[in-house]
Amino acid sequence: MVPKKMFFTKGVGKHKERLTSFELALRDAGIASQNLVRVSSIFPPNCKLIPRSQGVKYLNPGEVVFAVVAESTTREPHRLAAASIGVAIPTDRNTYGYLSEHHSFGESEDQAGDYAEELAAEMLATTLGVEFDADKSWDEKKQIYRMSNKIVRTANITQTAVGDKRGLWTTVIAAAILIFEK
Repeated sequence: MVPKKMFFTKGVGKHKERLTSFELALRDAGIASQNLVRVSSIFPPNCKLIPRSQGVKYLNPGEVVFAVVAESTTREPHRLAAASIGVAIPTDRNTYGYLSEHHSFGESEDQAGDYAEELAAEMLATTLGVEFDADKSWDEKKQIYRMSNKIVRTANITQTAVGDKRGLWTTVIAAAILIFEK
């Protein structure tokens, strides 16, 4: 059971009920009709990232779907919530990469996305033996990773939303959906 494809998706939902706000975020992400099973964060060897528009075509209502999910929920008016998935893909596609989940408050989309991407890249770099200074900026570490020729790509998908001014529950999700060949 090694996924051959993966897609990223994100969504936001607002409602007076917390569970319903989560459901609406799943609907916005296009994954509400599946039974999600949360898994840890390994990007499988030889896995291909595909666009959401293509990935949802592999899904069926009621299907059990494995996913790496980040979510953040607030009921506080004007509070900024963020959920992000970062990915680091190795140059050698026969080895695995990393995904990371990040959930936060008060971070912009860029801040949360960069943090999630950096987490995934650091996990992969330590696995591959790439030496780096953890205190360097993300931009400096990105250059080191690329020059090592061991990490081919990093990316993220991030959803942010401001808490509803009337106090409705606001939920943001970001997810990596794993697809098995059928």
